[in-house]
Amino acid sequence: MQGIVQKIEAKYKKTQVVDVKTGDTVKVHQKIKEGGKERIQIFEGMVIKAARKNSLTSSITVRRIASGVGVEKTYLLHSPNVLKIEVVKRSKVRRNFLSYMRVRRGKSTRLTGVEFDRQAVNTIRDTKAEEAEEKLREEAAATHEEAEKEKATEEAKEEAKFEEAVKTHEPTEETPEEK
Repeated sequence: MQGIVQKIEAKYKKTQVVDVKTGDTVKVHQKIKEGGKERIQIFEGMVIKAARKNSLTSSITVRRIASGVGVEKTYLLHSPNVLKIEVVKRSKVRRNFLSYMRVRRGKSTRLTGVEFDRQAVNTIRDTKAEEAEEKLREEAAATHEEAEKEKATEEAKEEAKFEEAVKTHEPTEETPEEK
């Protein structure tokens, strides 16, 4: 029975995921659908909880202060809506759940930084996510080009109307022989 569950999970797992730890400051690139449009939203904050590391349901809780209010978002690492996670800063912590960070404000929220190889940690090749991001870029470029074409045709129509109006209202000079 466990073998069947593992096969199903393997089908939906991403091939590689960034090694995110509690105390890291991360940028999460998330795909947002609003009506018929899609965009990428970046949420930057500190990881206060990392749960179930090697599971399909592995998740992180990211916290940041926005306009003086603490905002927490929980992301499933293997979700297709999470395109990319970048580790910006790594800090020294001794707990897995930093719930005490919720009550701290200002300088008391600082943690001791740890040196790490940023490029090695963030170099993850997830082809599906890259394809999805490229597809979003292409769609945005295509809609932009269509809008530019429509704008150009509207301007050409307006120019043609203007030229026609100038021709009809242009006074003709009479030569002295016609008088």
